[in-house]
Amino acid sequence: MDGRSVGAEGRGVVVAPRERLAGLLGGAKTAGAFSARLEVPAASLNLEVAGVGPVRLPLRAPQAKRLISVSRPALFGKGEETLDDTSVRDTWQISPDQLSLGDPSWSSLLSGALEHFRDALGLPAATRLWAEPHAMLVYGKGQFFLPHQDSEKDDAMVGTLVLSLPSAHTGGELVIEHAGQECAYRASKTDLTLVAFYADCRHEVTPVRSGYRVTLTFNLMAAPGTSTELSGPPAELAHSLEQHFGSPVTPRYGSRESDPPNRLVYLLDHEYTQRGLSWERLKGADAGRAALLRAAAEQAGCESVLALAEVKETWDAYPEGDDPWDDYGYDDDGEGGDAGADGDYVLQELVDDEITLGWWTGPDGTGGEQISLRVDDYEVCASTASADLTPYDSQYEGYMGNYGNTLDRWYRRAAVVVWPRERAFVARGEAGSGWALEKLRVGIARGDLHRARERALSLAPFWKHTRPQRELLGCALQVAAGLEAAETAAMLLEPFQASALGPECAGALSAAAERYGTAWTRRVVEVWFASAHRLDSQHYQWTERLPELCTALRARRAPAVARLLADGVWAAVDRDLRLWTTTRSADIRRAQLRQLALPLRCVLAAADAEQRDGIAAALREYRDTVLECLMPMLRSAEEALPAAEWGAAGLDVIARDCADRLRVVCERAPRAADDWSVAWTGCGCELCGALGAFLGSRSRRVLEWPLAKEGRRHVHTGIDSAELPVFHQTRRQGCPYTLVLTKTEDLFTRERTVRRQAAADLAWLMPPRNG
Repeated sequence: MDGRSVGAEGRGVVVAPRERLAGLLGGAKTAGAFSARLEVPAASLNLEVAGVGPVRLPLRAPQAKRLISVSRPALFGKGEETLDDTSVRDTWQISPDQLSLGDPSWSSLLSGALEHFRDALGLPAATRLWAEPHAMLVYGKGQFFLPHQDSEKDDAMVGTLVLSLPSAHTGGELVIEHAGQECAYRASKTDLTLVAFYADCRHEVTPVRSGYRVTLTFNLMAAPGTSTELSGPPAELAHSLEQHFGSPVTPRYGSRESDPPNRLVYLLDHEYTQRGLSWERLKGADAGRAALLRAAAEQAGCESVLALAEVKETWDAYPEGDDPWDDYGYDDDGEGGDAGADGDYVLQELVDDEITLGWWTGPDGTGGEQISLRVDDYEVCASTASADLTPYDSQYEGYMGNYGNTLDRWYRRAAVVVWPRERAFVARGEAGSGWALEKLRVGIARGDLHRARERALSLAPFWKHTRPQRELLGCALQVAAGLEAAETAAMLLEPFQASALGPECAGALSAAAERYGTAWTRRVVEVWFASAHRLDSQHYQWTERLPELCTALRARRAPAVARLLADGVWAAVDRDLRLWTTTRSADIRRAQLRQLALPLRCVLAAADAEQRDGIAAALREYRDTVLECLMPMLRSAEEALPAAEWGAAGLDVIARDCADRLRVVCERAPRAADDWSVAWTGCGCELCGALGAFLGSRSRRVLEWPLAKEGRRHVHTGIDSAELPVFHQTRRQGCPYTLVLTKTEDLFTRERTVRRQAAADLAWLMPPRNG
């Protein structure tokens, strides 16, 4: 969505209904700013600080120093961390339990000030604000706080209130920014200065140049009122909604019209957290606009929810002051621009955008659900373009030959999402929603099977592309079993992965398998293990639940299902074993093979006797590097299983096979002291042939090889990738330079290390473990 054209109406321009709607909302009465200021007499405040006593105003330097003596360095939050970094925040902090603000005149003054800020910030008249003390902050000369954004510390928190005590100082301005606008506030030298602003506004305290800046900060909390005032033309908005949901659309990159959209996503201006997002706690212009849109949706026969959106925009851009045609935007090093910093860039054309909804409320505004829904450009509108807001992250890519000179910006925005009531099931189901599955389950339980089938089938066009949360698989299996429609049931299960399975799924999975048969079950399980769903090192942790799941399935007379799941896991493990046992790099190979120890042990415990015999036979065919998986697997099994259960799990057979391999290694004659031969085969080229001849020689230790640059690079790669015990360096004399190869003592030390490890492993495997 190119936000710059939102709401634009002009001669010869066809304005989409959603853009007209955004224009109507943008022009509606939405009084309110993102920040506001108020000055009141200093005599209204009687403040005492523990360890200091009464604070006299205006504040003088000696008393400021006494305040510092009872304070500590201020911390700040970054993500989930609390940090102490004076390069980001340099100030002193006094906790609220050290402060006393009990004077009745202050309570009366604060009450009036909060009413003023409620109106100035554009909150509904029925909203009740209150302020909870957060801290006293003391800034001395040179101290500051870099641009940041306050975290909402409570569901009811909507903003921050800063009370500046009067003092003679310079610098220390409070600078607040939102939607491309900026306000700078200076404290009075004689009066109390109060500034309130929304929590999602970025703000900073500039360095104090002289004197002391002392403030009291409060969390600004809001309680919803009993009514919401509406203004503007809801009837016209409702008409725009009806047109939006009744008009075919043409996707941005398509040439053919598609069906009318299932939803409208109207982006709000402010940021919110999941806890703080509700109809009653919307900020500024958002409150009035959302109320209007919600009322219009009701009038048009639609439902509406609040959602959190992630917006990414890619702009054609170049750094301010640069000529975009000068060397196509290359930096001196040819590596493009500064990544990760927004900086000052000239935006030209919007190249692309992505908008994803990650969470939304229920239609009544309560509850909430984690979702993942990519929305199309023809579903989205906004009264304020994202480009006019402040991104939370950005990255510039300079010109790189056939791409670049682009600036990626990421924003977090809230949204009102609207859909017609008759399309509610599809609109919510497309988000991979547990709500849709629960509706189907309840419908089946009530006996409304026909409607449940129709609803389930309506999900088919998009369901396989959704990303339902793994904990929904149990419900999906119940619905699949109850639908009595094999193809529709398989469609509902397709987006899930095998790693979502657990023992709790055994009953529903066995019921579905019994209803639709083995062929149907095999097809479903194969999809769960298909390449798009394949197990990786992260998902392998799931296999710890596989033995219990297979036991539960057999107890429910579904051994064929247990067998299919064990086969699926073994196929994934077998594929990775074949890959990593042939990897030349020892460090990489060992790390990867150790990761396969857990799923291998679990699939052996889950398999039946015939499957275990097949797995043991397959393992015998691997080269000896498979020991780097099998020995960690057996050692971990010793901790997990009593020795008496090794036979039932097939571990005793594998242990005997490992012992046979290890004996061969231990009984192998040691390398002769004068045998410098190395077995190696390269890619088959002439260079690899010459290198192989040198490596295979028992007596030659050094090779001096005049070789051009590309030849030297090829030989280096062969030696390093195979981790050969050969030191290589280039003698930069003559033409071409000479590559000097020297076999190292690693040839002998590696063999001794392998022999010692084999002996230790063999001693560990001796009776009673392997009989």
